[in-house]
Amino acid sequence: MIVAPGVLRTPDECFRDLPGFDFAPHYHRLNDARFGELRMHYVDEGPRDAPVVLMLHGEPSWSFLYRKMIGPVAAAGYRAIAPDHIGFGRSDKLARRSDYSYQNFVDWLSDWVLALDLRHITLVCQDWGGPIGLRLLSAMPERFDGVLATNTLLPTCEAPPLGIAEWPGEIVANWVASSAQAQDLPIAEIIAGTCVARPEPAVLRAYDAPFPDASYKAAALEFPSLIPIREELPGVLENRAAWRVLENFSKPFLTAFSDSDPSTKAWERVFRERVPGARKQPHTQIGAAGHFVQEEKGEVLAQVLLDWLAQNRAS
Repeated sequence: MIVAPGVLRTPDECFRDLPGFDFAPHYHRLNDARFGELRMHYVDEGPRDAPVVLMLHGEPSWSFLYRKMIGPVAAAGYRAIAPDHIGFGRSDKLARRSDYSYQNFVDWLSDWVLALDLRHITLVCQDWGGPIGLRLLSAMPERFDGVLATNTLLPTCEAPPLGIAEWPGEIVANWVASSAQAQDLPIAEIIAGTCVARPEPAVLRAYDAPFPDASYKAAALEFPSLIPIREELPGVLENRAAWRVLENFSKPFLTAFSDSDPSTKAWERVFRERVPGARKQPHTQIGAAGHFVQEEKGEVLAQVLLDWLAQNRAS
């Protein structure tokens, strides 16, 4: 439904009876320079005064992706927060692809973090959750206590590190090219196609739920084209500046990539080698999982996270 010129909102009835996702919705109203007030949705479970675990989704998923992790993290005494980026999930959606930019996603998330005054954040980031979340961390590192990175990247168009034979540039470039020409995207099939085991039909319907038709998918369609894969694209210089912060980030930085995601696998080593906080961490690999590791092995990833947080608290 249209809530303002150029702004769509998925009807609430689309989100009824989602499997394993009975969390109460929360909303932040941010002020956008072009569109005025936009409603941004987030899940917020656990004690409000506890350390924050911020779970950021990417393309073309939404906070539903973290349903297997939110409960265990909150039960362990942390504040588990999973927002939907503008254009995804229960958040408002802009009608045109040209209304989205990489910087917009960073700015919208920053507005939300500052409005909630989130501190003592452990960032859990996958897919676009890394390029957005790590940019946010670089702008306000004092608010972050650590990072768990899984199946993500922070591209700068620099040459691949020596010794990495299978750099995923061609995979990413093909994804960008195909989505640039698309008028619609089969959201659930994209999720299923990058999983080791196909999710149940009810789960796949939940990934489609935010998008009643193609008019709601402008963000999902545009996201791949925002990946800075060429020197002249927006985001390259900003990501290089973010890396300068990360190369001095000494707080704990853990990688827990899956074993079956060729689109991001090479970045596991990049983070381990370039971020000081990644040294001497118990890095791990999640087996039998594709790109959407939270979908296939969310319980395993949650336990990795909680064990690591407990270790950090004890040290």
